[in-house]
Amino acid sequence: MDTLISNVTVVTMNERMEVLFGAYVGVEAGKIAFLGKSAPEQPPKTIVDGTGMVLMPGLVNCHTQLATTVLRSYCDDLSAGAALEEQLRREDKMDRRCAKAAALLGIAECLRFGVTSVSDLYYYPDATAEAAAESGIKANVALSAYRFIDQSEDFDFETDEQCAEVRRVTEKWHGFDDGRIRVDAGIYAEYTSNYKLWEGLVGYAAEQGLGFQLHLAETQNEADSCLERTGLNPGELLSCHGVFNVPAAAVGCACLTPEERRLLGKKKVTAVACPLTAAKGGNPVTPVTDCVKAGMNVALGTGGAVAAGNLDLFEVIRGTALAARASAGDPAALPAPAALMMATVCGARAQGRAENTGMIQVGFDADLILVDFSAPHLMPCHNVLSGLAFSAKGGDVAMTMVRGKILYQNGRFPTIDLPAVVEELTNYAIARLFTDDKASSGGQHV
Repeated sequence: MDTLISNVTVVTMNERMEVLFGAYVGVEAGKIAFLGKSAPEQPPKTIVDGTGMVLMPGLVNCHTQLATTVLRSYCDDLSAGAALEEQLRREDKMDRRCAKAAALLGIAECLRFGVTSVSDLYYYPDATAEAAAESGIKANVALSAYRFIDQSEDFDFETDEQCAEVRRVTEKWHGFDDGRIRVDAGIYAEYTSNYKLWEGLVGYAAEQGLGFQLHLAETQNEADSCLERTGLNPGELLSCHGVFNVPAAAVGCACLTPEERRLLGKKKVTAVACPLTAAKGGNPVTPVTDCVKAGMNVALGTGGAVAAGNLDLFEVIRGTALAARASAGDPAALPAPAALMMATVCGARAQGRAENTGMIQVGFDADLILVDFSAPHLMPCHNVLSGLAFSAKGGDVAMTMVRGKILYQNGRFPTIDLPAVVEELTNYAIARLFTDDKASSGGQHV
């Protein structure tokens, strides 16, 4: 046995939501090989003392834009229009080198906060995938495609610039390291593209076994505009063009009609709730309980650091539960176990990883985090699940492990040279993006 985590409180997140006290979890060849109330007979190579700790499955952040860490806090407190204008002005100067450095910083932040798998919908998917490959984190990477194709224009998936990039990234990265990195197809949103792009991407996704990522119905204006332009609500329109015929994760879903939610529930679409990012931008939050009742899978995301401020998914767990309770006027509207499920089991389902991710169960990947419950704000602990959902913070994570490999422990990142990343960001990325010099512009979203 490679590693034994001893004398730990285990939150399994299994079907029975079992919590085991004073338990032992053994890891071998990247898998959970032992789970019991007493130590296994086989001596481990390494023992991690779990006294005073809670061991739970790693969190799954189902919506990130990792490369936007370089823009963190830059557009805060601006109006929506001004913030978008400033962000686009800086993004126009970004290149692959900037994106990789910023993505590595974002991955380090995710690992620090107990995230073992991310879904990234942004530009520069090749650079993001390379950063994920080097760091050891799991990732579903998608190009945030945007393009209106004229109805009279001949569309060729093989030669269209953005579609060709999706194909190149898929061929290079999809299934990398026994599926640790997956590629999804994706669009930014309905209102930044049209059916020729959607149908081309969905057809390719179906052929290659890819998922699909997009933003959907994040604001009422977005939904109203689509209805006015097309006679259909955005969920209905995209469904008509087959977008939900492949496994899809739709970010937002805050302004879907009840009929749209039922339609997407039948299609097994995941609604990815990012309540803190939505609230920070002055937008409505996902009605998670309504989505669940309609049959949708609900997962959680932070959004990018430029919009979210940080990538702490524990904050999102708490915010999701609080928003649901406030909306319903009912403190039992979203119990702690349900909120935790959205960040683990449901997130794994959204990424197509449910067969080996999201629970502490023998045979599953050893994607595990240790949360230090000795902090004052976590004592006394009358209910472990409530403590995780309402009191824990990302900073309480003491260890993050992906497939049995420790990627963060007590301030150290064994697979990421963080000082070198910061130096690259400071000396290259920040200098390039924030110098108003025409010579520094011209980055392309590939």
